[in-house]
Amino acid sequence: MSTIPERIKLFNDSRLPEYTALKYQLMAENPFRFFRGTCHLFYEDLSHSPALPASPATWVCGDLHLENFGTYKGDNRLVYFDLNDFDEGLLAPAVWEVVRMVTSIFTGCASLGIKDKEIQQIAALFLRVYTATLSKGKARYLEEETANGIVKLFLEKICARKQKELIRLRTEEIKSGSLQLRIDKVRFFPIDKVLRKELITHVTQWMQHYPLLKGRFKVVDACFRVAGTGSLGVRRYVFLVRNTREPRKHLLIDMKEALPSSLQPWVSTPQPKWDTEAHRVVGIQQRMQNINPALLSTTVFKDRPYVLKEMQPTADKIDFLVVRDRYKDIACVVEDMAFLTASAQLRSAGRQGAAIPDEAIAFGEDPHWQKPLLDYARGYAAQVEKDYQEYFTAYKAGFFS
Repeated sequence: MSTIPERIKLFNDSRLPEYTALKYQLMAENPFRFFRGTCHLFYEDLSHSPALPASPATWVCGDLHLENFGTYKGDNRLVYFDLNDFDEGLLAPAVWEVVRMVTSIFTGCASLGIKDKEIQQIAALFLRVYTATLSKGKARYLEEETANGIVKLFLEKICARKQKELIRLRTEEIKSGSLQLRIDKVRFFPIDKVLRKELITHVTQWMQHYPLLKGRFKVVDACFRVAGTGSLGVRRYVFLVRNTREPRKHLLIDMKEALPSSLQPWVSTPQPKWDTEAHRVVGIQQRMQNINPALLSTTVFKDRPYVLKEMQPTADKIDFLVVRDRYKDIACVVEDMAFLTASAQLRSAGRQGAAIPDEAIAFGEDPHWQKPLLDYARGYAAQVEKDYQEYFTAYKAGFFS
């Protein structure tokens, strides 16, 4: 059996070295950051465990955890709070999605210093709301008008943000008075001139397929973008696009490489045939979310599939560090995450091999699988702590240099 550092290095071997090094650095911060960066370890271990009972096949985002819920502006221009990362999405047993989320509660809350008793209550609350939502068989959604508690305050704050604020923060003025992307080497990094020109040409051609963009917007700059943890090391770019009719107005477009799901080697559920990995990501996102982000689309650049979407001032995540001492606020957020998880599975039920809603309802009404799931999640959170220590030791010793 390979060591934890060896398994991690092998999985990330094909990624861009300089940005994978940043991923390794972030994973060394704490066990939760490590958990976020090692989805492949979680599912490899889960596939070898007999601890979890059988469950119906559902569409899953694959990497569900506390940080993979957030706000975004939909294609109807309203702001939503929902699951927002589908890079690892596949058709898989329903418990796979749930047990990763519950494990993230144990791991994430422990990293915040929350008491064990409260963590167990939060994990149990997630399961209680998730199963209650499934058993009702009706998908729900969350936006500013229907939100409560801290999520409502969060959405109200996010909705107040303006596009021009995002543009101001991410760009700088050049001599001619026009704008270019601000290369801060934190979020945005430079790319060579040849690649920049090729990317701009490619996205210019892609925009011709959008009536709202065609003839109205021009790509004026491009650079490399860094965001998240698990996906660091994949090719990801951001584009500054200017409105040709109103030159003071701009958009930012995100273009992220789509790699095969890390669940794929371990799931036995038959999968549909997708044109590309980007079609898989977008197809699953379209069926699981209530409303999709603006400009969500696919493309192929230099034989690599990419997912495109508008980068928005409204895209954000709740900072659990701020509310770590407020149990009621955390519980309210986790309750929302639970019904959104169940709703995403109900919304996509019966599609291309997924269980029909009646099977999901029956699963929600069955009380027998919840305790084994909680036990596994609690035990695996302890395994994450152990794996993190092994990783941290190797990282400090220069194994990933």
